[in-house]
Amino acid sequence: MGNIKFVKEDKEVIAADGANLRLKAMQNDIDIYKFIGKMTNCNGNGQCGTCIVEIVEGMENLSPRTDVENRKFQKKPDSYRLACQTLVNGPVSVVTKP
Repeated sequence: MGNIKFVKEDKEVIAADGANLRLKAMQNDIDIYKFIGKMTNCNGNGQCGTCIVEIVEGMENLSPRTDVENRKFQKKPDSYRLACQTLVNGPVSVVTKP
C-alpha cells in the first residue's frame, strides 16, 4: 500500500500496490487533464500524452517508464510521467498539469 499525494489539490489517497495512477486520480475526483485533454484523451491507452504529471517525491516507488513515455518525453525531465502508464508501488507525491 502507498499513499499518493496530489500536491496542487492538497489531497492524499490510498492506493494498493500496482494501482494505476490515472485511475486513482479519476476515482478521487483529481483532474489531471488540461482543457483540450478533457476532450481529446485516449482513455488511458498511452497514445495521446494528455495525462502528464510530474513526480516530485517517490519516483523509486513507481513502475519504470514505458517505451511510449520515453518517446513522448525525450526533451522533458525524467520526473514527467503519463499517469495512464504509471503504476504506484509505494508513497509518491504528484503535481498535476505541470
